[in-house]
Amino acid sequence: MTPSGQPATEVRPPADRLLALFDGRRLSPGQRRIAQYLIDHLTEAAFLSITELAERVGVSQPSVTRFAASLGFSGYPALRDVLQPIALSAVAGAPDTREQIRRNELQAAVDAEIENLENVRRLLADTNQVLDIGRELAASVPLTILGLRISVSLAEYFAYAARRIHPDVRLVTRGGSVAFDALLQSRAAGGTWVLAFAMPRHAKETLLAVRAARSTGLRVVLITDPTLGPLVDEADVALTAATGSRLVFDSYAAPGMLSAALLQAMADADPERTQARLEDYEHVADQHGFFL
Repeated sequence: MTPSGQPATEVRPPADRLLALFDGRRLSPGQRRIAQYLIDHLTEAAFLSITELAERVGVSQPSVTRFAASLGFSGYPALRDVLQPIALSAVAGAPDTREQIRRNELQAAVDAEIENLENVRRLLADTNQVLDIGRELAASVPLTILGLRISVSLAEYFAYAARRIHPDVRLVTRGGSVAFDALLQSRAAGGTWVLAFAMPRHAKETLLAVRAARSTGLRVVLITDPTLGPLVDEADVALTAATGSRLVFDSYAAPGMLSAALLQAMADADPERTQARLEDYEHVADQHGFFL
C-alpha cells in the first residue's frame, strides 16, 4: 500500500522491461545485433538518432526501421520513445544494470528453451505418430537425410547416429543440382523416404529440394519450427520443434530432442537389426581403437 492508502503498482526493473520488448519476437541475426547493442548500451543508445544507432551497430538505417517494426512499433522514433524512460529509470537505479540485463537475458534464453522442450514433451505424449514414422524411415533403404545451411548440423547429427542402426544412410547438405542428383539416385536405389531439417531462417533451396524429392517419388518427413509456410505444405509429415531465439544465434535443444526420439523409434522398429549393427560397430571401434 502507498502512504495514501492506494494499492502499490509493481514497477518492473529496467532489465525486465527492456527484455520484454524482445520477448517472443522472431529476429534475424542482424536485428539481434541491434537488440544486443541496446542491451549493452541502453542508457546511451536510447538517445541516439537512427543514423547514429545504425553506425554504432554496423547496419543500415532501413535495418533499424525494420527492427523497430518487428517489435510492433510504427518506426524507430516510436521505439525510442519507449526506450528513453527505461534508460532514465536504469540511470536512477542500480549501477549494475547492464550486468543484470545480461544475466537476465541468458536466464531468459534457458527458460525459453525449457518451454520449447515442454512442447516437444507434449508432442510425444501420443507416441504412435513418432513410432509410425520411425518404422517408415527404418524401412527406407536407402534413407536420405537433408539439411541445408543452418540446418546442416542437425542433419549431420541425425545421419551420424542413424548409420549405426541403418544399412544405407545418405546425407545431403548441398542444394541445387547436387541435391537433385542425390535424391534421384536415392529413389532409383529403392529409397522411399527423405528426412528433411528446416530451421529458420528458411532457405529457398530447402523448399526446392523438398519439391525435387517429391517429384522423384520420395516421401518427406520434415522437422521444422512451428512457423507455418510453404515447406510444411510440401511435406508428407511435419514435426515441429521451436528453436531458441533469445540470443544472437538460435539454439536447437528441442529439435535435437525430437531427432533423438525419432532415432529411438527407428531403433525400436527393427530391434534385431539395431542390436546386430551396434554390436558390429562396437567390435570394429574396439578393434581399431577409435575411442579412448
